[in-house]
Amino acid sequence: MKVGVIGSGVVGQTLAAGFLKHGHEVEIGTREPAKLKEWSAKHPGAKVKTFAEAAAFGEVVVLAVAGQVALEALTLVGPKALRGKTVIDACNPIGGGPPVHGVLSYFTTLTDSLMERLQKAYPEARFVKAFNSVGNGQMVNPHFAAGRPTMFICGNDANAKKVAAQILDQFGWDTEDMGAVEAARAIEPLCMLWCIPGVGKGDWSPHAFKLLR
Repeated sequence: MKVGVIGSGVVGQTLAAGFLKHGHEVEIGTREPAKLKEWSAKHPGAKVKTFAEAAAFGEVVVLAVAGQVALEALTLVGPKALRGKTVIDACNPIGGGPPVHGVLSYFTTLTDSLMERLQKAYPEARFVKAFNSVGNGQMVNPHFAAGRPTMFICGNDANAKKVAAQILDQFGWDTEDMGAVEAARAIEPLCMLWCIPGVGKGDWSPHAFKLLR
């Protein structure tokens, strides 16, 4: 597939490299091309573009920016480049205050989520929440003694979620579809839970969630 990654931070770089690893064509969008000089030298198969160019290129678009600037980033892209496309939303609504006993603060509430805001702002895009509940070091082909971890996803479009599940399978994950966009109210806070050992105790050792039945 052609994949456009919006965001050049560590998550965007990690996911872009993962798509390259699995044979996809990749353009990574950034507002600071110099930021990717070292990364692009290691990954010559990826093209460094603007947000808008990367989104227009992608059959699948990955949004991997800080949650506080997610809407701003999509404003630079515009609705036309997202229309009808699967948009994998890897963002979390971190902000609104410092951590409390290791628990991150969010600018959303339990009756709201960042992905709901994005979907409302861009109704013709097919958003799928994914990759937000694990650290970047385990996003692509993680290895755990207990086997493949679980990635919880949600979104309103069944076909878009199938595309995301295929990608996750390539990337070494089991997928659990939790339903419509409102499920992001539960999935986004998984980042809080994942981060507590690191933020609260300084323990950033590899870990991930797994659903058992």
